[in-house]
Amino acid sequence: MADRLKTDVLVVGSGPAGSVAARYAAMKGAQVTFIERRSEVGIPVRCGEFIPGTEEIKEMFPKAEDLEGLFDSIPQRLKLRQLEAIRLVSPKNKITDLPFDGYTTDRALFDQYLADEAIKAGATLIKECSFNKIKDGVALTSQGEIEYKVIIGADGPGSRVARSLGLPRNRNPYPAVTAQAKGDFDPCIVMFFGGLAPGAYSWIIPKEGQANVGVGFSPKFADGSLKEYFDKFVAKNNFDIITRMEGKYVPSEGPIANTVTSNGMVVGDAAGHVISVNGGGVPLALIAGRICGQVAGDNIMNGRSLQDYQTVWRDVMLKPLKTAAFNKKLADTFAFHTEFTTNLCMSILGKRRMDNLIKCKRIFP
Repeated sequence: MADRLKTDVLVVGSGPAGSVAARYAAMKGAQVTFIERRSEVGIPVRCGEFIPGTEEIKEMFPKAEDLEGLFDSIPQRLKLRQLEAIRLVSPKNKITDLPFDGYTTDRALFDQYLADEAIKAGATLIKECSFNKIKDGVALTSQGEIEYKVIIGADGPGSRVARSLGLPRNRNPYPAVTAQAKGDFDPCIVMFFGGLAPGAYSWIIPKEGQANVGVGFSPKFADGSLKEYFDKFVAKNNFDIITRMEGKYVPSEGPIANTVTSNGMVVGDAAGHVISVNGGGVPLALIAGRICGQVAGDNIMNGRSLQDYQTVWRDVMLKPLKTAAFNKKLADTFAFHTEFTTNLCMSILGKRRMDNLIKCKRIFP
């Protein structure tokens, strides 16, 4: 890359939020560059790899428009296994099955598909390019300076772009680790609450001939290490782990207070666009990424205010996400102190309220 590159829109990060934002900004006619610090898009995989069905997403976010255009166009080759339920397991091994439609994917291939779609729309991808900071309105990167008119931070929960723009950062993100386990598993997500430590949770998300298995925990309630909890989970279930354990932080308190400045925006994990009660972020990344990209492109082409991005995504997503964050706070307050309280709260909630919990709805009138 030349010492200084010029572009209309600079997107930092090539995950789902960044690639979708780059695609839709390019579709508006803007010159778009998106950068990725890693050598390959989507590698390593650090998430559960589950994508809810379109109707499930509609139920959670009824104000979102044209979800079919975002989700139904995803190639069948990326839909590895259809799942039909979420199974919640209490510390006493009481099972509650909640009908829930969706599929597992290969996140590396999924992310690469989204990046390729952005490139087809006209965006330019630069890999092995790390964003460092903004200085005098120019992005300083490991491959030189990038001059932009609009910058979009899609660089995760510890976003450097957010920090450079003076935007809030995610508070109290949860650490989580994941790996692949070989074997045959029932066609449902299994979520275990307790059994490892207070405030710890674990999951099995089936794929074809294997499953994504992982552990996360609240540092408020558990003081052990993720590796310790993960090893305990693996031993307890006799998993045959076939990949290296990978870790990340998951935003846990809902969206940050402000996601836009005069010439910058943050989206996806960087903006706290994650469902607090289950850590789901990919659908929100696509929904908010499209809004972000469209507003960025319109800003370049006809002067649309970037503030419209925050107005639109909040109208579509804020209420369900705040409800999920409130429900998560209730769980932290009453359920996760001990396994006894976790059991008690799950019993009190029952199937209907736990279904509401999973789907970003109020659990009490």
